Formats: sequence, C-alpha cells, structure tokens
Amino acid sequence: MCLAQYIRRGFQDRLELDRIEGASPRKWGLQTGFGMPNNTMSIKLHFLGASSSVTGSSYLIEANNQRILVDCGMFQERDLQDRNYDPFPISPKTINNMLLTHAHLDHCGRVPKLVAEGFGGNIYTTRASAKIAEIIMTDSARIQEEDLKYKVKRLKRQGRKPKYPMRPLYTSEDAKAATELLRHIEMEKEVEVGKGITARFHEAGHILGACHIMVTVTTDSETKRILFSGDIGRWDQPILRDPSVFDAADYVLTESTYGNRLHEPNYEIPEKLEKIVNDTMKRGGNLIIPSFAVERSQDLLYHLSTLRNEKKIPPVLVFLDSPMAIKVTQVFKDNADLFDAETVERLEKGDHPVEFQGLVLCRSAEQSKAINRIRGSAIVIAGAGMCNGGRIKHHLRNNISNPDSTVLFVGYQAIGTLGRQIIEKPEKIRLFGEEQMVRAEITKINGFSGHADRDELLRWISSLKKAPKRVFVTHGDEKVAKTYAEFLTEKLGFDTHVPKYQEVVELD
Repeated sequence: MCLAQYIRRGFQDRLELDRIEGASPRKWGLQTGFGMPNNTMSIKLHFLGASSSVTGSSYLIEANNQRILVDCGMFQERDLQDRNYDPFPISPKTINNMLLTHAHLDHCGRVPKLVAEGFGGNIYTTRASAKIAEIIMTDSARIQEEDLKYKVKRLKRQGRKPKYPMRPLYTSEDAKAATELLRHIEMEKEVEVGKGITARFHEAGHILGACHIMVTVTTDSETKRILFSGDIGRWDQPILRDPSVFDAADYVLTESTYGNRLHEPNYEIPEKLEKIVNDTMKRGGNLIIPSFAVERSQDLLYHLSTLRNEKKIPPVLVFLDSPMAIKVTQVFKDNADLFDAETVERLEKGDHPVEFQGLVLCRSAEQSKAINRIRGSAIVIAGAGMCNGGRIKHHLRNNISNPDSTVLFVGYQAIGTLGRQIIEKPEKIRLFGEEQMVRAEITKINGFSGHADRDELLRWISSLKKAPKRVFVTHGDEKVAKTYAEFLTEKLGFDTHVPKYQEVVELD
C-alpha cells in the first residue's frame, strides 16, 4: 500500500465515527466492551482493522489476562482514513506485546501512534521486517511533518485559515520510539509472547521478511491454535520463497484482497514488460511506473535486469526515484539468505537481481528534478504506488499529456486514489491543483501482484488436513470478502465469517 495516501486528509481533526458499523451479536458471542482483559477461561478476538475493508490490519487476542496485538496498520481507503486519528479502541497501555506480520504501511503504519498513546511492549517480527518497518515508519512521519509545513505555508499564502487544527498522525520522535521496541525473531522458531501464549513465524512469500503467524494459546482448560495469514504471497515469484502451508489450525484469519479474481500467469510478465518498454522507446517517450517501495520496485528491477541481460530491451537509463525504495533495496542486499534457490544461484554467478548497468538511484530532490532534463527516453520507477503522494506525481505532471509516454501500473489501485482515476483512462485528471489532459498510454500488468489470487488463496488454506472450527475472512473489500467466504464454504465446507470493524468474537 502507498505511503502517502492518507496525507491530503490526514491533517484535519478526526471526525466522530460510529464505533461499531452494523455489528450485531452472533451465536459465538459478540462483545462490545473494551475494559480490562478477560479471565483465563476464554479467548477473544478483537477485529480492529481490515475487517470488511482492505487496509488498517489489526487484530487483538485476549486470553489469560493478556492482550496480544497482531499488526497495527494504517487505514488507507478514502472513506476510512479518519479512523487513523481516532484513539485506539483498546487502551494501548493494557496491550502486553505485539506481533508484526510484515512491514507494509497498512500493517505497521499506526504503530508509532500506538506507542505515543502508551504502548510499551515488545514488537516481535523478523529481522528483515524490522528493518523495513523502521524505514516505512520513519518516512511516514517525515512526510507528515513536511506536508504539514507545506500546507501551513500554502494556507498563509492564500490568506486562508485552516478549518481544523492541523497535526501529524505522529512525529519522527514517535517513529523512533516505535523502532526501539522491535525485537527480531527467527523464522520457524517458537517464542513466548505472553502467559500461555506462543507465536511461530512462517514464510509468507509476500514481501521480504513477511510471515504467517501461528499463535498457540493455552488456557486453564484447553489449547487453541490461531493462524494469522498476514498477506499471502504467490508461488514461483522471483526472489522470494514460496508461502508456507499448514496441516492444522483451530481458527484461521485469512486475507482476501483478490478473493474474487485470478491474476495473469507469472510467466507472462517478462514478455508483457518487454513489449511495453520497447513500444515506448520506439515512440521516443518515457515509461513512468508508479511503484510501491517495498517488493514491487525490487521485482521490477529483477525483471528489467533480466531483460537487459538477455538483450530483449535496449540499454535505456532506469531511474529508481524513491529514497525509500533505495533503502529497501539495500535491505534486500543485506538479507540474501531469504532469497529463493533460483535467485541464490544468480548471486553465486555474480549477477545480483536488483543491480545492473544503467540503473540510477535518485536519493535527493535535486536528482529527481534532473530526470526531466534527460534527453531521449528513460524508465522512471517512483513512489507512491497509488499516486496519491510522493515523487510520482511530478513525473505524471511531466508525462501524462505526452502521447509518446506510457504510464504502467503494476499494483492494486484502491478506490478513491489518483492511481485508480488514471487507470480508468479519464479525459483529464487534476494534479497540483491544475487539470492535465490524459494523452499518455495507460496500461497495467496484473501479474506483479504480491497477493495471492482466489485460486492461490484456496491452495494455501486447503492444505489444512482438517477443517478449522471457523475461518475469518479479512483484508478485503466487504463484497470481495463475502464472495471469497462463500467460495470457501462451497468448495471446502468451511464455517466462514466476514467480521465487522471492532467486532469481538469469543472462541468456543
């Protein structure tokens, strides 16, 4: 998910929202109170984000007078962004520890705010996820602070006063405090995270360091295994290992981002990318690629490097215009032990998958601006992936009206984002307060997705040899989540449920 998607509306004071959206008691015990932890005899699950929506992943386990949080992501859908400014539904001071599946903004983006509100426990995650989370949270705070200054200056210049008190969601100091709580754990190694509560992290194949988490809760009466999918990756993707699969779990929380559709085959990506690059270069335009800094940018470098080595595309300059993507690429270099066998083989031959001649890393704003002075065609990979902030907007302004240029999307574009507007090929769009005609070629390669599609999601969950007691379908638009839940029930006979925001379920 893109880092700066929330910024435009992020500085207004939070709106008063209904705390529970249509939730109603169910047979397994919906609770609506958020007091002190429950007694040792029951286990409760609180659905605090990515529930009937895609972003804001956050779930809380309440058992043995302990509270363990799994993820604390930022809400990025336009209609849900005000939730980021609400006080956390459960007092952060009462949360003992946290588990982080991976370092995307919609999974770790509210952690500094949680810390600022009083959370002081350990945040358990993998080594690579910890490093990427530090980059993501630090950059998020910086963007908020810089944009606040810019907005204040703009309003002053226009002689306007803000409607609402303006403040960032959290500061750089909050982000630093959050990173100090990160604790590295090894894959496949069980760690005690609370009284009678253990966690084991398993490869998810989604981004570097991303994991599924199996949480085992032992109460006075019994032991239950709760499997958190995090974001499920794909099989046979470049660089990363395949997702882990599981024999058994009592309860499963599974993502459903693409639970109603199928991706294009992975093997078609190089051929499609080759054609798009060559067609754009022949026209003499630039290839502009909005890309997420984590994983997607590195996947693009991998494919471009391969195509160049095989002489299937010309030796055109490739600009990675994202300080964050550059930092994350360094994390890739430092964690080669997490690569799949094919990538390790390339490394042993001296062919690094994210480095090649002609790749230019643009760290400063001056370097970014200099791209516009380059004569001839170029490939520009810039953030943010959904075009709602970052350097990509400047490159769009300089290329969107040029019929020789191409804008290539390689990731999910959420409803309400600038990227979603562009991909629908409107006659014109609004950039920096000015209308721009859309004359560039607009295209997309779906196979780049780091999320499993419907059949891959089914492949992952059908590895269970015995039906879990219940499957909670999360991390998907409500309609998509319900469609996938019905699909699981029809195909596998699973008892499924799509939870509402802030719903609480007592596990039987």
